[in-house]
This record gives sequence, C-alpha cells and structure tokens, in this order.
Amino acid sequence: VQLQASGGGLVQAGDSLRLSCVASGRTFNRYGIAWFRQAPGKEREFVASISSSGVMIYYADSVKGRFTISRDDAKNTLYLQMNSLKPEDTAVYYCAHRDGWGASKELFDYHYWGQGTLVTVSS
Repeated sequence: VQLQASGGGLVQAGDSLRLSCVASGRTFNRYGIAWFRQAPGKEREFVASISSSGVMIYYADSVKGRFTISRDDAKNTLYLQMNSLKPEDTAVYYCAHRDGWGASKELFDYHYWGQGTLVTVSS
C-alpha cells in the first residue's frame, strides 16, 4: 500500500486547508483510514479516523467541530477539511491505513503510512 498526502502549507490562524491522501496498491474501500499529526518535539497523535463505508467516524477532542474527515472511494482518496485553524494545529499530518474495516484512534492499529504533509499556522 502506498499513501501520498498533500495539501499542507502556511496559513494564518482562522484560515482553512484541505488535506488529501491518495492510496494505491489495495482495495481502498474495504479498510479504515485515518489522519495523525506530529508537532515538533511531540509524539504523533490521533486526529481523525473513518471506517470502511464511513459508518464510523472519530475525532480528537482538540479538532472536533473544526475538522471534517471524509473519503471518496471512487478516487481512492481520503480528505481532511480543516477550518478555524489554530497555531497549535501546526504539525506534519500523516495519513494512515489499517488492515481492518473499522475506525480506530490507536496509532498501533495502522500499518501503512504516508510521508506526511506540513501544516504551519501562524498567529
């Protein structure tokens, strides 16, 4: 499985960005996928996840109400719409793909990772 994330950039607080992650190498629609992020000097943390068919969706408390995860199985693509961005959202954002169909908040449940895309939010 290969995952290619894109859409990061430098924005100001309050702005919006949409991240994309294109997957290849396996049947995309059968598996749960997620976004994690890692800020400088911090551990990688969960952001949002979505199950196969989108029946289960989870968000970290820190992004709930501001971020929206979605998937387009026809395009093998995962999205993260990020609104009302804050400086504390600054991080490298990674998409991740797991072997099971469900959504999970746990980093160890994901076996395939993209290379990450940097989001920088200035105050």
